[in-house]
Amino acid sequence: MAVGKGKKYKKGGKKKVVDPFTKKEWYEVKAPTYFEKREVGKTLVSRTQGTKLAADGLRGRVFEVNQGELDDTTTFRKFKLICEEVQGRDLLLNFHGMSLTTDKLRSLVKKWQSLIECFVDVKTTDGYVLRVFCISFTKKQANSSRKCCYAQSSQIKAIRGKMRDVVTREVSTGDLKAAVKKFCNDEINKTIEKAATSIYPLQNTFIRKVKVLKKPRFDMSKLLEIHGAAGSKTTKSGKVVRESEFAEPAPLESV
Repeated sequence: MAVGKGKKYKKGGKKKVVDPFTKKEWYEVKAPTYFEKREVGKTLVSRTQGTKLAADGLRGRVFEVNQGELDDTTTFRKFKLICEEVQGRDLLLNFHGMSLTTDKLRSLVKKWQSLIECFVDVKTTDGYVLRVFCISFTKKQANSSRKCCYAQSSQIKAIRGKMRDVVTREVSTGDLKAAVKKFCNDEINKTIEKAATSIYPLQNTFIRKVKVLKKPRFDMSKLLEIHGAAGSKTTKSGKVVRESEFAEPAPLESV
């Protein structure tokens, strides 16, 4: 046998299969105090390795949650919540948007009525700029024998003006927390219907979508305030300690 003509070995052996979940950590997702239920769920992220921090992979992560999971009322609204800060194993979320579910929107659209939509940009007292979309439908007038209830273009234009005025007045006079509470219930919807009654009766009026266009500069104290943790003490890992859990250490007898 010629020299150097032995068995040929392939470069690099068979790679060891590693379960990717062994390199990940679980974090608790906390909704702000705008809602009754704050435990949204859990989320995964890769562990901190070198300069790549786990917290960097979590900040800016958006969670879409149904309203029924937050306050046990209606189930046709979806809220977008964004992670703004990580404290220990808790993600502190803030409002990022809202929309109606697709099945609810499809169920509203019917024949023999006019669909009226509008949007308006509003700034809250704490510096958030929101784009609010409204949707409404005309209703048959009392004692009307007509099959349809179409509104004239001039009436639709006037109703859009009323919608913008109501939304601007309701949202701009309060902070983000007050605005979110109004989006959760039907307070703005009823006000729009009442304001437009003199022009044409409306039905099925809803805030269809809300987008956050601009946010104020990030303030940790305000974020802790909306999570009910303002002025609270924290552990070395950064986890918030409730007052009932915190105990002052015993004084040392000698140094």
